[in-house]
Amino acid sequence: MSGPVNVLVIIAVIAVVVVRQCSARRISDDKRWWILPGILLVMSLREPGLVDQRHEALSVAVLGAELAVGLVTGAGWGWTSRLWCETDGSQWSKGTKATVFVWAGGLALRAALYGAAALMGIHQGSAALSSALAVTLAVRSGVLMWRAGQMRPTYGDSADGMPSQPAWKDRV
Repeated sequence: MSGPVNVLVIIAVIAVVVVRQCSARRISDDKRWWILPGILLVMSLREPGLVDQRHEALSVAVLGAELAVGLVTGAGWGWTSRLWCETDGSQWSKGTKATVFVWAGGLALRAALYGAAALMGIHQGSAALSSALAVTLAVRSGVLMWRAGQMRPTYGDSADGMPSQPAWKDRV
């Protein structure tokens, strides 16, 4: 795909993710949380401009820094999201104010990396942004799925405050 199309796809993905993050979302039990990040990663790897051929070593270093920022942003995003269980046993998540700060910090770091790369004469295409976004989304989803798996259900509580056995068996 062309650069402008990639930028539009990236903007659309970010818009969908931000809208979903700002509202309470049910955490599903399926194992497809990696599909969107996987698609973005494949798209970025297929693009020819992932590494600037004129400044290969520096370009790889900037890309590595970009991926590290994506990793930290995704982990921070996953850890700052609020998780809870409803009475029916469904698990939900929603971003918090801290999540907004994590996003803002990640964007500021990415802008600084892009600016530093531009000052060094390194051309960064949309493929680098796509790959960093893929890492961010994959790490965030992985952290959320792990945290959700660690939660104890709060539905079907018995008089002693422990989940009743039938309710627990229904969940597993």
